[in-house]
Amino acid sequence: MSGIIELDRDWTERRAPRFTLGRHCPFPSALVPAPGLPAGRAYGYFLNPPDDIAFVFPLDYDCDIDPTRDAVYLAGDFNQWQAAIGQDEWRLQPVQLEGEPVLMWTGDAARFLAQPGQRFKFVTGDFRWLVPPADAPNVVLDEQGNSNRAIDPARTGWHLWRFTAPEPFDLADPGKVGWAEGHGGQTVPLVPGRFFFELKSDLALGAIVLGDETLFRLFAPRARAVTLFIARENSPVEKAQEISLTRHAGTEGIAGIWEAALGQNLHGWFYWYSIEGSDELGGGFDPQHRVLDPYALAAVGREGPGIVLDHAWVGRSTSNFKTPAWHDLIIVEAHVRDLTAKARISASPEARRGFAGLKQWVEDPDFYLHHLGVNCVELQPVQEFDNVTAEEYHWGYMTNNFFAPESSYALAPEKASGVRELQELVAAFHRRGIAVVLDVVFNHVGVPAHLMFIDRLYYFEQASDGTLANWSGCGNDLRARSAMARRLIIDSCLHFITVYGVDGFRFDLAELIGVTPLREIEMTIKRVKPDVILIAEPWSFRGHIAGALRDTGWASWNDGYRDFVRGYVCGQGSAERLEYFLRGSPWYFAKWPAQTVNYVESHDDRTWIDFITENANNDGWKPTVDDRRRTHLMTAILFMSLGIPMLSAGQDFLRSKQGVNNTYLRGDLNALDYRRMYRFVGTHGYCADWIAFRQSQRGQLLRQWTRPSEGFFRFFRQGDSPAMAVFYNADFSQGPRQLLFAINPTTDEATLLLDESFLGTDRSRWRQLADHERFFSESARGSRVPAEARLWLPSLGCGLWVSGD
Repeated sequence: MSGIIELDRDWTERRAPRFTLGRHCPFPSALVPAPGLPAGRAYGYFLNPPDDIAFVFPLDYDCDIDPTRDAVYLAGDFNQWQAAIGQDEWRLQPVQLEGEPVLMWTGDAARFLAQPGQRFKFVTGDFRWLVPPADAPNVVLDEQGNSNRAIDPARTGWHLWRFTAPEPFDLADPGKVGWAEGHGGQTVPLVPGRFFFELKSDLALGAIVLGDETLFRLFAPRARAVTLFIARENSPVEKAQEISLTRHAGTEGIAGIWEAALGQNLHGWFYWYSIEGSDELGGGFDPQHRVLDPYALAAVGREGPGIVLDHAWVGRSTSNFKTPAWHDLIIVEAHVRDLTAKARISASPEARRGFAGLKQWVEDPDFYLHHLGVNCVELQPVQEFDNVTAEEYHWGYMTNNFFAPESSYALAPEKASGVRELQELVAAFHRRGIAVVLDVVFNHVGVPAHLMFIDRLYYFEQASDGTLANWSGCGNDLRARSAMARRLIIDSCLHFITVYGVDGFRFDLAELIGVTPLREIEMTIKRVKPDVILIAEPWSFRGHIAGALRDTGWASWNDGYRDFVRGYVCGQGSAERLEYFLRGSPWYFAKWPAQTVNYVESHDDRTWIDFITENANNDGWKPTVDDRRRTHLMTAILFMSLGIPMLSAGQDFLRSKQGVNNTYLRGDLNALDYRRMYRFVGTHGYCADWIAFRQSQRGQLLRQWTRPSEGFFRFFRQGDSPAMAVFYNADFSQGPRQLLFAINPTTDEATLLLDESFLGTDRSRWRQLADHERFFSESARGSRVPAEARLWLPSLGCGLWVSGD
């Protein structure tokens, strides 16, 4: 057993320091300085005597840098930060350091040590700043809240000493290290290293019914004792039976699996755990806390208890629904209760609150999303979250269990009715031809944070002083770098695919999961469902990873698209920038078109109409004429852009939250008011017509799986005006059909000069399909703008033409 002892400053005496590891040994049998790889991992640098300093970027599991492709540079106070990018003198080189691959820069130490506290960071050639681990001991925040590392001349790696102990340590009681002599007998606890977060078991976890036996298994690597409580009824704690779990024997024992086998089929029983452990290292253990099993298939509420369910009773999805190809998707983001609260169905208040009511609405002949024409719904979280009562409205982004359907959405949560009800809801959507994507929150957990009481250190990112990382803004960040945390995420996704038949997932704040774990998650899930839809929200308060995901099978919400279109329709964007988004945000953001999810409104922030309205206080409840025209322009842009278009439910009928920005607890403001479909029937119909066009044979040119040829697009602009026109399939590389789209976001009329060779000599072959108000019927005559070399557009106007039909 070996480890590292860290002093508060470099050791400068001639003889080596002497330590004791308590009962394990009087002092380590071997003790050597460790300024190389250990210091490089922890601090990002080390002194390489006599005069050099080395800066180190480890190529670990959770590193998404490919040294054969990605250039990485050292940037900091000493070289003007961004100015270092692209400069060979600051580029890190791939080397082997103590047998492990790293990127390293070596140079004269004087300039870095002369002034204490100089900050540094590693950055890629494409300007992606690599955030240091939350537990790095030399992390400092700048004025904007960005994490950097600091150089300390008193800690250059020679304050680290590697020891070798004669026997392994018990994770439940690892012991302490102190001076072997003098220094007042001060001791500090030993902290488990990298190996701890790589602990993993493939054993089945949770409550597992096997005929006349029920097996309970829990991963708790540092627990001293685990007690199972079971009860036939959801009764007071004192009436529950107590059973002590034991560590799994054999080679799996070190992986921290606890288990108990009971000779009875306990399907339908209630259960929870109590876990005891050391208070050292902020273990988070509290034997009084009723821990909800992370693998519980159903729960009564956010605090539990879990419900034992026989997998034979749970069953598997039997749907033969074919998930649409990504480039054919048209997504609507929606909330279970928002859809049903004011739906035109006869349903009880209890049903309207959850899965059963939504199923009834989906099956109704007038179901809103069916008539809108979309083929995919992205449901906001439906996993057990931390609302206090069943009546309380909640967006669901504070998850308490990753397997259990949300209990407040179930008619009878104590009977686990949510399992059947969610299965039936997904099946109902599929019968409507609508795929189901679940919004899942794996980056942090809600209250109570049950994983915190299983092992705070293993499951959560934290600073070197034990403070929980909070780049999610929700108080804790899950450590997806830990092997069993990744397994928990993967097992949850596979459960919802196999049991409920869902078609995919949108990962909330996926940046906190990390690119490498996301790759592993993708690879494992696709073995079960190759056509799974995977969408990342590619940012957090820490950073943005959309560019790093371009070589993966993940799509990303495109926040740049959202922000640009909001400004463009109000005359604040450029035609050149619009070209980029119509092309599908190529190369840096999306390597292939369906990697960009194009949207302008989601549950976050204000609604579209509240954001762009001319009214005071961002209140779009009564939109102006120009508000509606700008909404039509946005709709045209959205469906003429390569990529996956996404709407927020109600966006098509100008849903307003009356200017309120954050409505996560406001069911009254979030519930869809379907009467607005009739108030703004033109806008609703306009959106539905664009969806129908996008899914039609004519719209095939917009549903691109791979990047089209370089000559596929041809753009025309007029001076500095944001107005523009674009030909699709300009080079006829995809057959004879062509599209012409033109838009004018200004409040003045515009005339665009087109190349006559693209229009051809026979102008009659071009037929206008739509303008800024409507799609024209096949038999409609007149009131159409001809496709001419001098193309006229009214203010806040657009047009769509087709040829080659």
